[in-house]
Amino acid sequence: MNKLINSLLIFLFVMPVIGQAQITTNRKDGRFLSSRGSVQYMLEQVKPAYAFDPSFTPAEFKEWQSNLRTAMKELMHFPEQSDVPAPVCVKTVQRDGYRVEKWESYPLPGSVVPYLVLIPDGVDAAHKAPGVLCIPGFGGSKEGLAGETEGDYELTSQPVEPVKKGAMALHYVKKGLVAVAVDNTSCAELSDNGYFDYLNTSRILLEMGWSYLGLTAYQDWIVLNWMKGQDFVNKERIIVSGFSLGTEPLMVLGALDPSIYAFVYNDFLCRTLERILVMTEPDSKGARPFPNSIEHLIPGFLTQFDFPDLVAALAPRPVICTEGGLDRDFDLIGKAYRIAGKPENFTFYHYKKFADPKDRKQIEKVPEGINRDVFFEIVNVDPKNHYFKGEWVLPWIDKVLK
Repeated sequence: MNKLINSLLIFLFVMPVIGQAQITTNRKDGRFLSSRGSVQYMLEQVKPAYAFDPSFTPAEFKEWQSNLRTAMKELMHFPEQSDVPAPVCVKTVQRDGYRVEKWESYPLPGSVVPYLVLIPDGVDAAHKAPGVLCIPGFGGSKEGLAGETEGDYELTSQPVEPVKKGAMALHYVKKGLVAVAVDNTSCAELSDNGYFDYLNTSRILLEMGWSYLGLTAYQDWIVLNWMKGQDFVNKERIIVSGFSLGTEPLMVLGALDPSIYAFVYNDFLCRTLERILVMTEPDSKGARPFPNSIEHLIPGFLTQFDFPDLVAALAPRPVICTEGGLDRDFDLIGKAYRIAGKPENFTFYHYKKFADPKDRKQIEKVPEGINRDVFFEIVNVDPKNHYFKGEWVLPWIDKVLK
């Protein structure tokens, strides 16, 4: 009965935008005069090559993971370099119960990528600690993750008080983990004249056959491998924690590196292909939006897999998703974990607004012809409460590291 009511509510909510909002044709042959319409038709025919199949046997599942890893490697175009200089520590400051080290990596010729390392007091080669790679969201910074002052790249200020929810690296180090905080490409210390220029960086990378995510994930890959080589880090217990935009390099690293122990996926989960197909409501001039900005674009990505597929491919390693989505996608991932023999290793939470199942939309397909706000409501997302969910993540960390 609840499913029926939810379906009726969705229909009533979406009904006013159906019509011109959908991309349709009046031609009897089903073809589109509109180029946008013909491209939409092409997109509707896309069937990702490495979509997860819940009927996989355990052997088929492992083969699928291996093939997906190969496809991801091809999409990301990581440079093959044998002479990447070793990172260098350029500054150390002592804090209450931990120290912060600023390091520089040199992932590409002409490139410097700083990162921060938060090390609990008492952690050394004789007393190793788990490590967590912390990746910020859009507009975030490594300083914000570390609880330091935004823009203070020389660490001359005292930690920010009170501690902000988004200071995930600081929350982790206070639990005894070595926390490594990075910047996203073109953001914070990697910005141009202080301007977070995602647009031009992404455009130039695409012109060269690469992508924003490819570069960001490669920079994070260099830091991840550095973490494995530190004698005070337990390399068997390395976690990747991504917030919002940071969940994308998390999925890339997870697909490429089976040695990563666990993952904190702090964002809502959706099918990005579906999102593009359904968010087609035009504005007053007839212009239809594109739901993803340019830094999310990877040539060929949609033909290979979608976000739920990539999270499913992390099985059987522990994963927590903290900001909901549609239960149908979590059910799909749950099946992957059952196939892998570790159903208990997948944990997910919904936004508090949708925590009660009766308050969530239970649908298999999102209707076409909607805008962003309607999309978020339909897929159980509460944008104003998008933050690092320490209240769920930190107890989960205790559980998976026990």
